[in-house]
Amino acid sequence: MTKQVINKNDVAGHLTMQRRQFAGLIVAAAGMAMLGLHKAVAAGATIVKTDEEWKRMLTPEQYQVLREEGTERPFSSPLNNEKRKGTFVCAACDQPLFSSAQKYDSGTGWPSFFDTIAGNVATKTDYKMVVPRTEYHCARCGGHQGHIFEDGPKPTGLRYCNNGVALTFVPDEK
Repeated sequence: MTKQVINKNDVAGHLTMQRRQFAGLIVAAAGMAMLGLHKAVAAGATIVKTDEEWKRMLTPEQYQVLREEGTERPFSSPLNNEKRKGTFVCAACDQPLFSSAQKYDSGTGWPSFFDTIAGNVATKTDYKMVVPRTEYHCARCGGHQGHIFEDGPKPTGLRYCNNGVALTFVPDEK
C-alpha cells in the first residue's frame, strides 16, 4: 500500500477555485433575480424577458397573475361563459394551452379544463398555501396559469383551474 501525499498548495488552490465558482453562481443568480429572469429560467421557458419588458406588454392584472403567480377574483373573467369552439392561448405569448373541447363549467368561478394541449403546459409544486399544490404554467414563457385539482370530470378526473386574465380566446374560423 502506498501513501498518498497531499500537497497543501493543491488543496488550497482547489478550495479557492470552489469558492470562486460558488461566488460566480451567487452573482449570476442575483443578476437574474434583478433582471426578473429567475422564474422563466427555473420554469424551463424558451421566451425569456425582463420584468420591465413583461410590464410593458401586459396589463397590470395580467402581470400580477402571469409573472407574480397571483390569482384573479372568482367569477371576474368573461372566459367563464365562453362557449364557442376555439383555442385558449397564453395571454403572454400566444402558446395554445387548451382546446374549447377540454373546457367545462366547474362552478368555481374560474375557467376550468379537464386536460391540456400536450406539451404546452409545465408543472411545479407550490407551497404558498402550506399544503402542497400542483401549479401549472405556460411551457413557452413560464407564465403562471393556475393550479391542478383532482376533482374534475372524466376522462382525466383533473381540473385545471385557470386564471381567465392569463388566457386569450381564439375562436375557430367558420
